[in-house]
Amino acid sequence: MVMSVLEEMRIRSLGVIDDAVVELSPGFTAVTGETGAGKTMVVTSLGLLLGGRADPALVRIGAKNAVVEGRISVPDGASAVVRAEEAGAELDDGVLLISRTVSAEGRSRAHLGGRSVPVGLLAELADDLVAVHGQTDQQGLLKLSRQRQALDRYAGDAVAVPLAKYAGAYRRLRAISTELDEITTRARERAQEADMLRFGLDEIAAVEPRPGEDVELAAEAERLGHAEALASAATAAHAALAGNPEDPEGIDATTLVAGAHRALEAVRSHDAELGALAGRIGEIGILLGDVAGELAGYADDLDADPLRLSAVEERRAALTALTRKYGEDVGAVLTWAEQGAARLLELDGDDDRLGELTAERDALRAELGGLAQALTDARTEAAERFAAAVTAELASLAMPHARVSFEIRQTEDPEGVEVGGRPVSYGPAGVDEVELLLAPHPGAPPRPIAKGASGGELSRVMLAVEVVFAGTDPVPTYLFDEVDAGVGGKAAVEIGRRLAKLAKSAQVVVVTHLPQVAAFADRQLLVEKTDDGSVTRSGVKVLEGEERVRELSRMLAGQEDSETARAHAEELLATARADG
Repeated sequence: MVMSVLEEMRIRSLGVIDDAVVELSPGFTAVTGETGAGKTMVVTSLGLLLGGRADPALVRIGAKNAVVEGRISVPDGASAVVRAEEAGAELDDGVLLISRTVSAEGRSRAHLGGRSVPVGLLAELADDLVAVHGQTDQQGLLKLSRQRQALDRYAGDAVAVPLAKYAGAYRRLRAISTELDEITTRARERAQEADMLRFGLDEIAAVEPRPGEDVELAAEAERLGHAEALASAATAAHAALAGNPEDPEGIDATTLVAGAHRALEAVRSHDAELGALAGRIGEIGILLGDVAGELAGYADDLDADPLRLSAVEERRAALTALTRKYGEDVGAVLTWAEQGAARLLELDGDDDRLGELTAERDALRAELGGLAQALTDARTEAAERFAAAVTAELASLAMPHARVSFEIRQTEDPEGVEVGGRPVSYGPAGVDEVELLLAPHPGAPPRPIAKGASGGELSRVMLAVEVVFAGTDPVPTYLFDEVDAGVGGKAAVEIGRRLAKLAKSAQVVVVTHLPQVAAFADRQLLVEKTDDGSVTRSGVKVLEGEERVRELSRMLAGQEDSETARAHAEELLATARADG
């Protein structure tokens, strides 16, 4: 199977490194050098490329920013390629270019395939590309949550499938519990809200407003309030148009227009234009007659009854009392009433809803207990296989009598879910507390690895775990920083041997101070400082032949030219080649 490979990293102005290129290759690469030479900057650089936290203190003194660039060859169709292309990144002949810049002021920028991207995207890709392990990761393995995650990762679908079902039921239970808490804790507020709504709805129902009634009544009140003036104006206008019976000699508009019409009618046959004007004057006469009739009817129908005016004003006052409380006009008041009635139904239905939610919560708690039991069973089965595989690996790491096991336990909780006939506490990942135990030798009781493992043993346990993962959940590239801490002698040789085995199925990069480990590498890189304390391009080089023997001699005895050390170095290389 074609795997992703980290081919090269260029590091500029990071820590002690001025400008250096780290050339990597498939297989096992060991990075060595004297203490303080900058080996750890290789790990730091890769961490930045993988979306790690940017620390401005890492920027080399005097520089504006630190830059790390990486080249990773990625096979077509890999999930990392798909995600990168979705972000607009372009591959260069199957190679993904990653860049991270950290300024001395603390700003950070990331580029992927020539496209600026959020730093978080690099962290997403890292999950599929590289597994980084160092002293902090060993400490992380001491956390129970990380141990449970490691077991779940090893188990694969056997745990992932029931865990997904459990997680769905857990989220639903949390949502229902939250709604129940809201209903019960806000019962008083909701009751007060319901009382307020009932009062308002009763008040509106007592008035029974009609849509647009306020506008109609305002117009009627205006008319009734000026009835006498309106009647007088209508009468005067009627007299002007149709004449006043009390003044038969008076001149009115209708009589004058009629006279004009008769004058033109007498001669209209002699001229068409004048005939047309006669027709128009006739139409005016008809219109004047109609208006005069309507004015007479208006004056007769106008009600100046003060009782009606009082009733209108009283009704308007009732409507105004509503609009002051519930809306700017009657339409808004009716809208409030409609919405209030709907809300009141909702509030009044709380008792029914409370019963429904309580029943659903109880059913979900029972379902969750069953799902939790299935999850525990799956973890228990996987734990036996995982522990056996790690134990077998430890035998190859100079811990032949060590035994690894898992303790899977639950904590009783009266408020928890029932599993196995007793209530236990639960969370988003189930009810299990998973703890990795180590018995380093026969007769020793299994103890948590935080208490039962030395630094060197913990390093080997972590490496054994990763080797087991490589067979079930492979990662293209592994980077180990000081995984051999606290280890020496035969155990160091076995660590080198197991790293070499891991490198047959993945790319392995190891920062190490042990020659027994470095000797098993397919390629050895030396990081060394110049006289001014910096690491330049020439300060990271591939060691071959005599140069590699000299470096291994230095690592063995602190003396490159020691004949004894040279002989030991050559023996280590020969042993490693024989194993390969």
